[in-house]
This record gives sequence, structure tokens and C-alpha cells, in this order.
Amino acid sequence: MIIGVMSDSHGKAARVKTAVEILERAGAKTIIHCGDVGGIEVFDELVGRDVHFVWGNTDYPDQATIAYLDKIGIAPSTEVPLSLMRAGKTIQVFHGHEPEFNQALRNPKSDFILHGHTHLARDERIGNSRIINPGALQRAREYTVATIDLERDEVTFHKL
Repeated sequence: MIIGVMSDSHGKAARVKTAVEILERAGAKTIIHCGDVGGIEVFDELVGRDVHFVWGNTDYPDQATIAYLDKIGIAPSTEVPLSLMRAGKTIQVFHGHEPEFNQALRNPKSDFILHGHTHLARDERIGNSRIINPGALQRAREYTVATIDLERDEVTFHKL
């Protein structure tokens, strides 16, 4: 199973649209956004897909945003971290600014820890966990997203 990962779109819906096209061409069936979404226009590009996301430090979810997400069928995460199980692998999703993120890095307990926040692509192992930052879709030298083949344990970064 291949998942697509993006982060730090900061409201750049056109880049998210391009990112989704790249991820789906690469075989992603699930899309994870690691926060700093930046507005409802971004969510419009994710409608109708198996999508999961966390709020970032620049996201300010108000009641209107929550109501809109409900209307378009995207459920906001209420837990930190967001925990998923796909293809028998445990996945924790953070933005990267949360205190729980630093704790997870000190004592990793999942197969994959996904995060954004730094706007820098990352692929590293800590213990038995693989730490992935897909890069960013705003304020980065290159705009990148990532795919993870969970069964093969392969990460590929894709430039927009």
C-alpha cells in the first residue's frame, strides 16, 4: 500500500492540487497532510479521497471551518498524535510543533512518524521507527511531497 504525504501548504490550493495529482499518479490511495493547511480552499482539493490531517501551528480552526469540513466529509483529527494503521504498520502524524512530537522522537513506538513544520524534507530512522517529513508546499527552496510504500518500506520524494 502506498500513502501520499504533504505538509505546510499554507493555503496554496493550486500547489495542493498538483501535489495530489503527483501522489495519485505514484499510486497513493491514502493522503496525509501534516498540518499548516492554511484554509478551506486546500480542503476542496482533497474532497472525495481517503484523507487524514492534523492542524499546524498556523491553522486556526473555527466553528465555520469545522462545519465546512463536516459538509465536505473530511474529519478533523482531535488527537495528538493522529494514529493510523495501514498495511499492518503503525503511523503517527504530527505537525512537529507539539510537545508530544519531541517525546515521540525520544521514545519512538510506531513504524512511521510523519511530520512537517520545518519545511525541510527528512527521512531518518530512530530505533525501529522511520521519521518522514515530506518537505513543504510553501516557503521552501523546492516544493516536495512524499510517497511511502508501506510494504516495501520505501520512501520517494517528489518535486512539484
